[in-house]
Amino acid sequence: MSDKAISYYGRMLLVAAEVLLISFLGFALVKYLPDEVGRYISVDVLYCLPIIQTARFAATHRLVRHSDTQVSTVVAFVVALVWSGTEAAIIWPDFPLNAFALNVFTRSVMFTVLGNTILTLLHKSEYAHKDMLTGLANRVELLERLEAEQLRSERSGSPYSLLYIDIDQFKSLNDSHGHHVGDEALKMLADVLRASSRKSDIAARLGGDEFVLLLPDTDEQGCDILIERIEHFSKHVFDGRFAQLSLSIGRATKIGKTQMVDWIIQLADENMYEAKKLKRQTVNCASDQ
Repeated sequence: MSDKAISYYGRMLLVAAEVLLISFLGFALVKYLPDEVGRYISVDVLYCLPIIQTARFAATHRLVRHSDTQVSTVVAFVVALVWSGTEAAIIWPDFPLNAFALNVFTRSVMFTVLGNTILTLLHKSEYAHKDMLTGLANRVELLERLEAEQLRSERSGSPYSLLYIDIDQFKSLNDSHGHHVGDEALKMLADVLRASSRKSDIAARLGGDEFVLLLPDTDEQGCDILIERIEHFSKHVFDGRFAQLSLSIGRATKIGKTQMVDWIIQLADENMYEAKKLKRQTVNCASDQ
């Protein structure tokens, strides 16, 4: 089991402990305080906290995305059951079973709606700056980080670089095998970029098969080393299933805020097309010989 999974389930155990603590507190207030005090004090609203925390943990860790809502639903039912059980235990056996069942049902529905709504809002908030297919940064986040890097470079005098990456023959792959196969190739390239870059680098997908790497403190020589690494790694990953795919990579290296961020991206894009054109010419010359 991965560290991420251990952390997730550890936090879920804390949620379970929180539910039990709230249940005990609610029971103790009514059972052990004088009637003129205990019956006017309620901690029931605290049962919302485990629901909120479960949604936040699911959105943060995303062990398996399709199971996020199921986790929230299960926790909603458990919390509703514990709340209703605690309520019934206070006056048991005089608490009617039909009222208990109705309370469990209505509270389960309420907590399920609450948990799924919070989960949806958290996902939308996250993906406002993320590409939903690959999990990389999207254009919005890239532009923000590029502007910040320009200012940092302006102060330090250290160069930064941008790599513009395009997948050759990607349209043919989509047309011949379908978009689901193309999406698999895109996710594989995203993994390549994560594995090839440093923690300080920003990998982004602009759309389609176009990716960008923002490289702080990187000059042209550093770009050459990274480009070679990405090309070698991608060839190894694509080999076999996507052997027809290759990468064309353009770069731009600057110091400070010499141009607008869109211009820097456009420059790297133009250099990428030059690299793609040179590759085609090389292939055509080799085939003519």
